[in-house]
Amino acid sequence: MLSQLEKLSMDTDGRFASDEELAFVDAYVQSFSLRLQTYQTLQLVESAIVQQVEAKMRSLDPMLFHSGKEDVSAKWKRDTVRVLRYSAIAMLMDDPETLRERFLLWFQTIMKAFGAEKSCNATYEVMQQVVKQHLTPQQASMFCPILELNRVALGKPRNT
Repeated sequence: MLSQLEKLSMDTDGRFASDEELAFVDAYVQSFSLRLQTYQTLQLVESAIVQQVEAKMRSLDPMLFHSGKEDVSAKWKRDTVRVLRYSAIAMLMDDPETLRERFLLWFQTIMKAFGAEKSCNATYEVMQQVVKQHLTPQQASMFCPILELNRVALGKPRNT
């Protein structure tokens, strides 16, 4: 929404916006109640989501939480909570572009530096499955595209 409003401001410099140009505002207003409910639900179930994702990932591949011989599960948890919270606000604001530009591109560099792409790919793939257990289908259809954006941005395999 913020990036769309910024673009609208630039596009309409010195003139009134057309109905077509304002359509995204109407769509946002129409979806705001669902966005707010989804955000509040995510806030309430955040801990359960992260715990379930961690458990599922451990069952798939316990080595996803290791960097060499070091257990990085505490760092994984901090990072996952951070990304989940940024994702929730991006969904609430209907602004995945700002999430991508202001957070994911930066965080992607860090994940690549630590060789964490495989873990990130698994995290946000599994998280999409887990959130569907906590959200209504409508809520999940609004939030899962943000999680997929995270998976694609952070989970790309390393170029060798």
